[in-house]
Amino acid sequence: MSSSLEASVETSADSGPGSVLLQGHRFSRSLASAHILERSQGLTPSLVSADVLSLSSLQWSLRNANGSIVIPAKVPSQAHLDLLDAGIITEPLLGINDFTQRWIVNDNWTYTADITPLTHNLTKDQTALLVFYGIDTIANISVAGHPVAWVNNQFQQYVYDVTDLVRSPVNHNTNITVAFESAWYYGLNVTSRPDAEISPTGDFEYPGVRQYIRKTQSDFGWDWGPAFVPSGIFKPAYLVTLSPKASTQATVPASHSLLASTGSVFLEETSVEVSKVGQTSITLADQSADWVVNVTLAVRSVVPAKSPTITVAIPELRVSSGPLRVEAVPAGTNASTVLRASFTVPDDVPQRWFPHNLGTPQLYDFVVTLTLDKGEEASFVTRSGFRTIELVQTPYSQEELDARGITPGDQWHFAVNGKAFYTLGTNIIPFDPFYARMTSAQVRWVLESAVRSGQNMLRVWGGGIYQPSDELTGGYDFYAACDELGIMAWSELIFSDALYPINDFLLESVDPEIRQNVRRINRHPSNAQWAGGNEIEGIVLSVNSSLANGTHYLDEFQTLFGEFLHDIVAYTDCSTTGGVLSLDPYEIRYNNKTAGEIYGNSERYNYDASVAFDYSTYPVSRFVNEFGFHSMPSFYSWEEVLLNAEDFSFNSTVVASRDHHPPAGSLAFPNPNANQGQGQMTQGVELYLPTPNTTNTNQTFAQWCWSTQVFQSMNMLSEIAWYRRGAGLDENNLGSLVWQLNDIWQGVSWSSIEYSGRWKVLQYGLSSIYSPVTIYPFWYANNETLQVLVTSDRWEAVRGTAQLTWYDWHGEAVGSGLRVGFEVPSLNNSVVYEASGLSKILPPGRKAEDVFLLLNVSAEVDGKTVTQESYFTPTSLASANLVDPKIEIRSGKDLTFTLSAKGGVGVYAWLDHPAGTVGYFQDASTGLPANGFYLIPGIDRTLKFILNPSLSKVATPDPADFVVRSVWNNTHL
Repeated sequence: MSSSLEASVETSADSGPGSVLLQGHRFSRSLASAHILERSQGLTPSLVSADVLSLSSLQWSLRNANGSIVIPAKVPSQAHLDLLDAGIITEPLLGINDFTQRWIVNDNWTYTADITPLTHNLTKDQTALLVFYGIDTIANISVAGHPVAWVNNQFQQYVYDVTDLVRSPVNHNTNITVAFESAWYYGLNVTSRPDAEISPTGDFEYPGVRQYIRKTQSDFGWDWGPAFVPSGIFKPAYLVTLSPKASTQATVPASHSLLASTGSVFLEETSVEVSKVGQTSITLADQSADWVVNVTLAVRSVVPAKSPTITVAIPELRVSSGPLRVEAVPAGTNASTVLRASFTVPDDVPQRWFPHNLGTPQLYDFVVTLTLDKGEEASFVTRSGFRTIELVQTPYSQEELDARGITPGDQWHFAVNGKAFYTLGTNIIPFDPFYARMTSAQVRWVLESAVRSGQNMLRVWGGGIYQPSDELTGGYDFYAACDELGIMAWSELIFSDALYPINDFLLESVDPEIRQNVRRINRHPSNAQWAGGNEIEGIVLSVNSSLANGTHYLDEFQTLFGEFLHDIVAYTDCSTTGGVLSLDPYEIRYNNKTAGEIYGNSERYNYDASVAFDYSTYPVSRFVNEFGFHSMPSFYSWEEVLLNAEDFSFNSTVVASRDHHPPAGSLAFPNPNANQGQGQMTQGVELYLPTPNTTNTNQTFAQWCWSTQVFQSMNMLSEIAWYRRGAGLDENNLGSLVWQLNDIWQGVSWSSIEYSGRWKVLQYGLSSIYSPVTIYPFWYANNETLQVLVTSDRWEAVRGTAQLTWYDWHGEAVGSGLRVGFEVPSLNNSVVYEASGLSKILPPGRKAEDVFLLLNVSAEVDGKTVTQESYFTPTSLASANLVDPKIEIRSGKDLTFTLSAKGGVGVYAWLDHPAGTVGYFQDASTGLPANGFYLIPGIDRTLKFILNPSLSKVATPDPADFVVRSVWNNTHL
C-alpha cells in the first residue's frame, strides 16, 4: 500500500500548566496482555506488569485534619467511600445524609501509603514515574518526605519523575502522601481575595465558588442532585519503572498503550484519529477522498533515539503503513516528547462506522508500534473506526430555500459519512456522586438502554466530567462502549451555567486539561462534536442586556469561549447557541440575527403543566438539544433510601428535601424552594390523570410517583413528535435530545432511567416515539383540529399502512376504523388524517369522555416490518369515564407474563419488576421494549423480562413479585 507521511515532534513539561498531552486508549479484552496478573477490587490490576505497578496494591490510610479519624483506605476512591467502608458513616445516599454529612466537605483529608512494596526492587539504572489519571481536586503530593507538586485540576493527568526522591527519603520516610484541602474552603479563600471577580449569576447549593475550581461543577449541587463535594484519588494511579538496559521487542501487542510502557519507554498518552484527506474543522469532507490515519504519541524515554519510527497496521484490512520516520527522541523523563505521523488508506478499503440505527458501527484493531534505534519496541492495540461526523452550520443556499421551502437562516444539524440524519437522543449527567465507585457494567447498562430505545446520540453534559475511555486509566469504560454500541457522543468542555472570570491562573490550568481530554476522546469514532460548555451563551447575553457593566462579562465570554478555547479545539461555543456569523475566522453570532430567520439550536423548559401540549409554546428550531419535565423515582427507588414509614409520602420532609428544583441557591436545608417543583408535578398529574387517592397510603404514594412519570412521558412524547415532524417542514428540524437519561441519586429529576438502572415510563415511551417510523395525533385545541402524521427518519422513502380505530373505555371498537396507505419521503412526514371540529371527529353519538383513538402504523424498513402505536384521548384522562380493567396477569416460563384486560381498557398498563432486579420488559412478538401501554380487552400483551444478571441483586426473581398497575389504581385498590 502506498502511504503519505507527516511527522513532527514537540516537547512538553511535567503535567502542569502548558503541557501538551494526548489520548488514552481502550482496554481491549480480546487481546489480553500477558502482563496482567490479577485484579484488585474488580477495578484496576494491582500488578499490571513488571514495569507498570498499580498504586491500588498499596496499604492506604485516610486521615482527617486533626487526626481524630484514621482509617484504612483504597485507591482509586474518595473520602466518603472510605469512611463508609470503615463504618464511620452510613451510605451517603440514605435519608438526609446529603445534609448530615456536610462535615466531611469541611474537613481536609490525607491519603498515605508506604510506597516501598513498589520501589524496593528499584535498581540504580531504573527510573520511576508516578502517574495519576485523576486527582479530585486540591491537593499536595509528596513522596518519601519530598514535596512533588500542588495540583488543582480534577480533569488533568499528572506524571512525575520521583526516582531521586524515593532513593533519598527524608528521615526514613517511605510514604507517598496526597493531602487534600477542602474544595469548599479553598473556594471561599480564593473568592475572598480583593481581586476576585464574583459572578452575577446564582448557584445551586454550595454558592459562589465552583467557577474558580476545575472540578465537576455538579459536585457543588444541581437541581437534580446532591452536593457532596467529594475528594480523593478518584481514578487509577501507577508507578511506571523504566530502564536503559531493557531490551523489548513486542511479540504480542499490548492490549492498552499503558501496558506497552515497558522497558525504556513510557507512552504517556496516545492518539489515533481518522479523517478524510483535505478535511478540516470548517470544510465538509470529500466523501470520495482517501482516509488519513493520524497517530500521535507522547513518550518519555530513558534512552535517546535519533531515528525512531512509528508503524501502524490494521490486520483485518491487511493494511500497514510501514515504518514512518519521526523526529528524534531525547533521553529524559521530566518532559514528554510528542511524535506525530500519518498515512493514507484508500477510501474503499474499510467499511464505515455508522450509528446503530443507520448502519453497522464497524471497528478495527489498529496496531501501533514505536521502534527506537536499537530495535526496542513499544506496541499496543487500540480500536477505532472510519467515519466522518460533521456539525453543519453554514447558511442554506438559495437553491435549497427555493426547492424545499426552508425558512432562511443557518443550518444546524449533524451529518454522518456525508449524509444529514435525524438525531434522536438524551442528555447524560454524572452516573454517581462518587465517581470512584462506578463500574463499566453500570454505565454499559445505561448506554445499552439508550440504544434499545432507539437513541443514536447522547450529549455528555458540560457540568459533569469528561467521560473516560477505558477501565485501566479511567476506572470504567464509556467512549469505547459508545464506539462498540454505535451511539454517538456529543462532548463538552466542563463549564456550565455560570460566568467564568478570566485570569492567567485559570487559563494555565484549563489549557492542558482541554488538550489532554480532547485528544484522548477525539480518537473515538463515536465522538460527534465538542461544545464549549452548557447554557452560558444565553446567560451572558442576558447579563449583557440587564446589568450596567454587562459588556465586561460579554468580553470575558468572548475571550474564553470565542478565542482561547476555540484556538485549542474546534467546537461550537455553547450547548445552546445562536450559531456563528463565520467559521473562518470564528465569529459567534450572539444577537446579530435577522428577524424571521432561524439560527443555531434551542431548548425548552416550561413548568406550567397547563401548556404542556400547547404547540405554540414549543420552539420552532433546527435542533432542540434540551427539553424536559421532572418526575419522581419509583416506590422501589424510594425504598432504597427512605428510613421511616412516615417518609413514604409525596410531600414528606425527606422526599421534598430531595427535590432541588428550583435549587436553594445556598446551604439552606431542606430546600426552601422544593414546594415549587412539587407543585409543578402535582399540577401535571391533576390536570391530565385521575388524582391518586386510595385508602392504602403506600399505594397512594406509589401511584403518585408513577403518575408523575406518566405525565412526564406524555409531555416528552408530545414534544419529540413535534420536533420530528419539523424535519419535513420549514424549520427542517433534525434533532431532539431529551433532558435527561440517567440519575445521580434517588430523587426528583428529569431522568428516564432511575439511579438503580430501573426504567421509568419515559424510557419505554422513548422506545416508541424514537421508532424509525412513528404515528402521532397532533391535537390543536384552539381550533379543534386533529392531524395525524406518520414520520420517518429513514434516508429512503418508506411505505406502509396506518390504522385508526376508536374504542370506548369498555374496550369495544366503535365503528370500522380507518385504514390508510402512505409513502413518506426521506426524513419527512405524511398526513394520513386531518379533520376539524370535535363533534365531527368523534364517532357519532359518542362523548369525548367515553372514547379514545388507537393509532397503529406498520412499515417496511431495511427489510423488516416496523410497527408503532399512539393514543389520542379527546379529553383529559382526569375526566374520562374509565372502567375497571380487571387486569389479569399470567406468568410463563423464563419470566414471561401475559397481561389481559378482563374488564375495561387498562390505561398505561404497567408491569413492575421486583426490588433488587435490573432489567427491562420486551414485547414477546416484536422483541422491542414495551410497557405503559393501553391494554384493550381481547388484545392480550405478552412481555418477557430481560434480566441484567451482573447488576441484579436478586438472581432468580419470583414471578409472584411482579406487580401490575394502571391509571385505574390511582383511585382504586
